[in-house]
Parts: sequence; C-alpha cells; structure tokens
Amino acid sequence: MHLSRRTLLRTSAAGLIVAPALAACSSNDGPTLVKQRPRLTHGVAVGDPRSDGALIWARSDQPAKLIAETAATESFKDAKRFEGPMLTPDTDGTGRVRVNGLPAGEQVHYRVTLEGDATSEPITGVFRTVPTGASDIKLLWSGDVAGQGYGINPELGGMKIFSAMAARDPHFFIHSGDSIYADGPLKESVTLPDGRIWRNTVSEAKSAVAQTLDQFRGNFAYNLTDENYRRFNSSVAQIVQWDDHETVNNWYPGGQVGPAKGYTERSMDTLATRSWQAFHEWMPVEPKETVDGRLYRKISYGPLLDVFVLDMRTYKDTNDENRSPDGKIFGTAQTQWLIGALRDSKATWKIVANDLPLGLVVKDGEQPDRTAFEGPANNDPGAPSGRENEIAKVLSSIKSNKVSGVVWLTADVHYTAAHHYSPERAAFGDFDEFWEFVSGPLNAGAFGPNPLDGTFGPEAVFVHAPPVQNASPLDGAFQHFGEVSIDGRSRELTVNLCDATGNVLFTQRLTPAH
Repeated sequence: MHLSRRTLLRTSAAGLIVAPALAACSSNDGPTLVKQRPRLTHGVAVGDPRSDGALIWARSDQPAKLIAETAATESFKDAKRFEGPMLTPDTDGTGRVRVNGLPAGEQVHYRVTLEGDATSEPITGVFRTVPTGASDIKLLWSGDVAGQGYGINPELGGMKIFSAMAARDPHFFIHSGDSIYADGPLKESVTLPDGRIWRNTVSEAKSAVAQTLDQFRGNFAYNLTDENYRRFNSSVAQIVQWDDHETVNNWYPGGQVGPAKGYTERSMDTLATRSWQAFHEWMPVEPKETVDGRLYRKISYGPLLDVFVLDMRTYKDTNDENRSPDGKIFGTAQTQWLIGALRDSKATWKIVANDLPLGLVVKDGEQPDRTAFEGPANNDPGAPSGRENEIAKVLSSIKSNKVSGVVWLTADVHYTAAHHYSPERAAFGDFDEFWEFVSGPLNAGAFGPNPLDGTFGPEAVFVHAPPVQNASPLDGAFQHFGEVSIDGRSRELTVNLCDATGNVLFTQRLTPAH
C-alpha cells in the first residue's frame, strides 16, 4: 500500500514509522480496510493553570481531533467536554486545548482522547485549579534533563527523580530550562571514572546533535519515553521556560557554533528558530498567552503568589567580556515589563523564575579566550557593568516602588545553593536584600560550585555540589530539585532544597512583609 505523509506520522522518539491509519484484513468477501484507532503516543501534560482551568497537551500518531473531558471525580460523572484542534503532521502530531469554566482551588480529573476515524484509548490525569482565596501552596522547581550523556537509564528504572517529585504532591512545577539537551547525543553506555557503567536507552534523534526540526522534536519526544516523566506530567501542572541546551550550549542571538562540535548548520539563530518551534509544539505552553508571543509571562496563583517567568536567552547580547554600558540580559521590553508587573502585583510573594543565576560567575567555555560570560555576572565585584545594568535597574525599581516578597528561583549551574543578597555587602547598594535559590540538575551531570560576583553582595549560605565535576546521576546524591511552600494562614514561605530522593538538605523560612 502506498502511504503518504498524511497517513503516516514519523515517531520522533525512536525514529520509527507507526502503523498506518488503515490496515488490511481478510473477510469472506475478500480483503477489506479496517480503520485503526489513533493513539496517544507520549502521555498527556498540563500547563499554565488558572483559577478556572489549565492547558492540556497531547500527541497523536495520526491525524485526529484532541478531546479533553473534566470532572470533579475519577468516575467522570457530569463531565465537561472540550474540543481541541486537529493534531496533524504540521505540528508533529501535538496540540493543546485550554479547559476553562471550572471551580477555583479544586482538584480536577481530566481525560484525554483522540477522535479520528475511530476513538483512541483514553489517558487520565489530575491537576489543581488556582485558588482565589488565601490557601496553602506547594511548588517545585528544577532544570536540566538528559545532559552530559546521561539519559534514561533502564537499569535504574529511568528518571526516578520525577517520581520523587510527584510523591510530594505539588500544586505545580516550574521547569527552569534545559528541558532537553539538543547538543548532547547519547551512547548506549558511558564508562564512569570509577569503572562503573551508565546505561542509556537511545533513539535515532538522540544519537546526534539536533540540527533539523525533526531532530529537535525527537529530543523532546525522547524524554517522554520515560515512564516517571510521563506520570509526573499527567498529575502536576507545569510552568515551563527555556535556557541554552534547548538549542546549543551557551547560545545567544547572532552566535556561531564552533567548528569542532559536529554541526553543519552553525548559525545559532537558525538552530534557535527550529528549537522554538519544537519547544512550542512539545511543551504545555500557549505562545499567544505570553507577553512577547514566545515565553515570558506572569502566572497568578491566588492572593499569596505571582510567578514571573523570564526569558534570559532570546534578548541577551553577545557572550563577550560583558562590560558594555548598554549590556542586555532581559532586553529593554522585558525589563520594563518585569519592573511594571512587579510594581503592580498585589500578591504577598512574587517569585521570579530566572533561567540564569544573577550573581554566579558563569563563563562561556565555548569561547577560545575564556573571557566571555554566559549570564549577568562578569566577575568584577565593582559597580554594575554590562548585563548587570539591567539587573540593577530591576532591583532598584523593586526598592523605589516598595515591592515586598520578591524571591528568585533558578537552575542552570547543576548544583543546589541558597544565596542571600545584601546591599551592606554590595558595591551597588540601591536595592533591598533578597534571596535567590538554585536547584538542579534533574537528570544530567552535576558540577560546581561557581564563584560569586560581589556587585550585588551575594553570600552563599548553603551549597551542595559534587566533589568532582560532571558527577553522574548514578547515585542520585547530586541531582536536585527545590520546593517552595506557602502557609495559607501565616503566609510564611519555606524553601527546601532536596536531593533526588526528596531528602531535604537545607531549609530557609521567610516571613511576609506585613
């Protein structure tokens, strides 16, 4: 049978061709065509919750309509039905539908099916709608999945950190970036320095650096072949952002990939364009609901919490010595948006999800002269310069606008830490003291610690980093996630920094301003 692209979808995760939508079988009257049911290939996911609903994401193995149903109980009595888009090869079979009109602050059961020539088997999940009154809130955050050659290890039961996080029953999860390692091919086995062997499940798309759109898609698909990850996605709403490895290590607008990296497409802008498309296809985020039509946005979570999701990649300037007086890490529009959104927020706590740490010195190791920097800090403890100017502008506005309860959450550097920033220790003093908490990686090599830049007076109150660089996830000792709990009565905020099993390594309690 001749099969067109309309009939077949290439399964990105394994590089396999799925069964055709029509299959031949026998009958007394000769061969007939039997319609095959569409299939949900990579589980389901929930994103960007609101008081009346959330986004529901899914992927089909053939053209079919996305259908979501919601109910108060798992019996799905009196279920509400929502019709989503047709899932087609144009979006790699992926799509989203926003379910709405639901009661606030409640657990919602949802059921996803596909309707084509036949109806798929359903997949179910749960999520919580955002409360409208003061109530207890628990969120998790971390980043970095399948990096440094460490993918899904079947001998360990896969990426079990996602099961450990799900067991803590959070209301939502902030995925702080490096959700894939598009520049990190996997081998079936990795020999560790101590002689032990790390085993990987591999796929065609994860066997080379991602350059084509299908290869980027395949990187996202690969992660969702892990059962722990799929279960987590079905029961925990996500607020996602991106960092560099969704494209290529240390990428910035206008950059070029080094000649020794195995790339035939060396334009970082071209790679980022393809990565953006795959990211928006495979993640539970709706670009039209963001401020810039891409990523940065505010998620309100009742009267106690607003979350400000940043994009510190797309609008940054060149990775160089980072001394320019007009250096950019947010870009002008995002800087003004963040200042205004923080000023106007009425929430007790304002969490800023910054995908690059503020005061950690992170050099761009891809640059031959080693004087280029990845993030805002430039290893000069003096007055703000380069990208630090935008950080200073935001911090000063927080003080002048009398904004309280701002806490920064980040990942990127592959260890966990608690940083306290104080104007009393800083070269630049026009800001109020604040905390930044670092957590990661989820399933990647562990590194660190990095030095701190003194411009904003940071102090490393707690650090948990490996004794050797690129420590594997084999023992789980240096894989991390962070947890934030807000007490609905006292409004106190508590941060726990945890290892891969959920063991709490460090706790910091913060009291509300008033």
